[in-house]
Amino acid sequence: MDQLDTLLIRALRDHPRVGFLELSRQTGVSRATVQARIQRLETAEVITGYGPDLNLAAAGYPVLAFVNLQIAQGGLHAAADELAQIPEVLDAYGTTGDADIHCRVAARSHQHLQEALVRVNHIPVVVRSTSVMALSEVVAPRILPLLESEQRPRPSRVPAYRRPS
Repeated sequence: MDQLDTLLIRALRDHPRVGFLELSRQTGVSRATVQARIQRLETAEVITGYGPDLNLAAAGYPVLAFVNLQIAQGGLHAAADELAQIPEVLDAYGTTGDADIHCRVAARSHQHLQEALVRVNHIPVVVRSTSVMALSEVVAPRILPLLESEQRPRPSRVPAYRRPS
């Protein structure tokens, strides 16, 4: 990844419906270069989708919890398959430390959260679970600050960025 890749990702993040021609105007590089770069980022799975960002609370799911699971030895794949069947589980990660899996769980209410947690705890390989309720979002999910924090090389075959007039 270089400066142009990061610039294109920022432009797509800010305006996900923008076309290649407009991205070309915004970045000061040719439309063909923009298209090739974006296709390369998609092929490399750096860009994995263009879906809308959602506000869970506005969508009717204001309760968010982080759930840590300890699972039986060798049960990671079985737990992953079972967790994928519970719609309230937004994502889950295998982790180090006291827990084997860390999940984000969304719900309409505390009662709904409790029902989801009961389903999680009924997964045969789950030995123990602990939950922590989110009170507020302190830092929204983000990736661009990380990409922009490193000094990246300028693209080798692309002229210096021009500011559109």
